[in-house]
Amino acid sequence: MGHSAEVKSAIFHPATREVIRRFPKTACDALGKAIWDLQLGFRLGMPLSKPMPTIAPGAAELRIKDDTGAYRAFYYMKSDRGILIFHAFQKRAQKTPDAEIRLGRKRLKELLNEED
Repeated sequence: MGHSAEVKSAIFHPATREVIRRFPKTACDALGKAIWDLQLGFRLGMPLSKPMPTIAPGAAELRIKDDTGAYRAFYYMKSDRGILIFHAFQKRAQKTPDAEIRLGRKRLKELLNEED
């Protein structure tokens, strides 16, 4: 079947949209481009995108780095509505903090519950 011409919707958790708005412009732009590529149907791999099975099957994280630091946005591809961008934060430690993973799970659930 190949590459579909249909652009998927990007659906943001409201709290996540607010967080991303506060990221530095360079990080915001890089994240925006990565999300747009996902919407166009590109499969992103490392170092830009990494699966996050600890959150949910089908969840992954976008990994953005600029001179102000490292930024992460969790997304989910298995929704019929489009790409769910359900959590974002500035990464300050090598390992993703458990609190961010828990919050990610909670926000993904909130977005998925809207589909019922």
